[in-house]
Amino acid sequence: MTVINVADDLEPFRTELIGYCYRYFGSIAEAEDAVQEAMTRAWMNADTFEGRSSVRTWLYRIATNVCLDMRDAAQRRALPCDLTGPGEVPAGPAGLTAAPAEAWLTPIADRLLFAGIDDPAERAATRESVRFAFLSALQLLPPRQRVVLILRDVLSWTARETAELLELSVDSVNSALARARRTVASHDTAASRSPDSEEERTLLTRYTDAFERYDVDALVDLLAADATFTMPPYELWLQGHEVIRRWWDGPGRVCVGSRVVTAAVNGMPTVAVYHPTGTGDFAPFAVHALQVHDGRIAGITHFLGAEVFAQLGLPEKISG
Repeated sequence: MTVINVADDLEPFRTELIGYCYRYFGSIAEAEDAVQEAMTRAWMNADTFEGRSSVRTWLYRIATNVCLDMRDAAQRRALPCDLTGPGEVPAGPAGLTAAPAEAWLTPIADRLLFAGIDDPAERAATRESVRFAFLSALQLLPPRQRVVLILRDVLSWTARETAELLELSVDSVNSALARARRTVASHDTAASRSPDSEEERTLLTRYTDAFERYDVDALVDLLAADATFTMPPYELWLQGHEVIRRWWDGPGRVCVGSRVVTAAVNGMPTVAVYHPTGTGDFAPFAVHALQVHDGRIAGITHFLGAEVFAQLGLPEKISG
């Protein structure tokens, strides 16, 4: 019988399991909870591991069962643009309606996605698999179909490996995969991500500079004509660069005087915005994930609150 060592045999898989569970839930907090539970179950049942499969496959089976257990009462996570049509800039805070945090997709730090991935093709595939539109479409799938699609199309498991993990027939896996692909294709209509490029990095630098100066003209100049602007937990979302201009010239002016640092989430160029506290420090306010397409910013997704900053490993404050 193989003896399992927690530090040497289990911990090396924690990061990739978080990425797997994140795609399943669309939530980094739920993913981390699931992986911790999977690690605990593996440790408590280490004496039952007989070495008939690899430790990695054994851990994925445990993590998958944890995910399925946690999702007995399925709830879809999404972004505002997945649920309603675009709105208009409200006159004030009273025009914003918030939904519970559990309703929304949350971002994941790139360090949990790209660790050990150097191959450009593999990095590009990873970026595609954490697009918000793709994650939202995944949430529409029944739990086992979601697992099959992630294992087969994202992690490149074979049909036989997937069947063995789920204790299904290969035919059942192939059928589930076909149904899952049809569902995702009908709902994920967003443009594919452009690859890492100097153009993308230049846009990020220009956005950071313009936002710190709060130069609305310069910000609008970076946008595609039909750019989207979402800000969960608020249900409102905006579309079109002139509508977004009205936001920046109106409610968005709360960000005048902010400090901005670059970040990296979901394979996207990202900034973290800190607001002045009046004491010389700057406190977390919002993370802006930028979708880039054809040399323009096609979408800005804002994630509000100090909890998001903590989950992404960003500083809890910065000094003036």
